[in-house]
Amino acid sequence: MKTILYPSESRGHANHGWLKTYHSFSFANYFHPDRINFGALRVLNDDSIAGGKGFGSHPHSNMEIITIPLSGSIQHQDSMGHTEVIKPGEVQVMSAGKGIVHSEFNADEANELKLFQIWILPNKKDVVPRYDQKSFNFSIKNEWISIVSPKDSKDENLWIHQEAWLHLGCFDKDFNAKYFLNKTSNGIYFMVIEGSFSVNGENLNERDAIGIWEAGSVTIQATSENSKILLIEVPMISIN
Repeated sequence: MKTILYPSESRGHANHGWLKTYHSFSFANYFHPDRINFGALRVLNDDSIAGGKGFGSHPHSNMEIITIPLSGSIQHQDSMGHTEVIKPGEVQVMSAGKGIVHSEFNADEANELKLFQIWILPNKKDVVPRYDQKSFNFSIKNEWISIVSPKDSKDENLWIHQEAWLHLGCFDKDFNAKYFLNKTSNGIYFMVIEGSFSVNGENLNERDAIGIWEAGSVTIQATSENSKILLIEVPMISIN
C-alpha cells in the first residue's frame, strides 16, 4: 500500500472577491509540479461563490465534470440546451467530449454558494457531450452512498466515461467503514468534508485528503460525530 497526504493548508488558494477557491491540484494560476493529478483525478476545486455571481459562458472538451453543491444552489446553462438548478442533495455530471459551452452562477442573490467541482480524465475522447443530474439521500448514515460509476455499471446512479467510482459517506464517531476497490489497479482519493477521520493511520480533519494505491481495500474510522467524507476511486494513469 502506498499513500500521499494532502493537508488542507497545502492546497492552492485564490480570492477573487466574488469567488474564494481552493485547488487540490494545479489549476488556473496555481501550479505545483507534484500536484498535477491523482491518477485520472485532474481537478478538485473547493469553491465559495458570492450571491448572484458565477462563471460566465466558457468551453470544455474531453473531460468528465462532476459538481457537488454543499450549500446553496447552482444555476446552470449549456450549449446542449439545458437550463437547470442543482441543489444540495443533488449531483451534476457532464461529459464534455467533443466540446460544450456552459455557465454556472449562484442561483441565490443573497447567500453564498459552496461546491466541489471535480474533473476526471475520460477513457474515451471526442464523445457526444451529455448532461445529467440526480438526487441522493445523503442523510443515510454509516454506509457508502454511490453517486458516480462507469458507463457500463449497473448501479442506479450517475455515470461517466471512465472506470471511476465516487461515494459520499456520513459516519458516527468510532464507526469503521471498509471500502473494497472495484479494480485493484485503481487508487482512492479521500477528502474529509466535515469532522475528522483516521485513514491508514493518518488523522485527517476538514478538507484534509489522502491518496492510497496498491491496496485491495481500505478501512477508515470516523473520529468525530457526523463526519462526512468524499471517496474517489480512479485509474492510476499518468499525465505526460
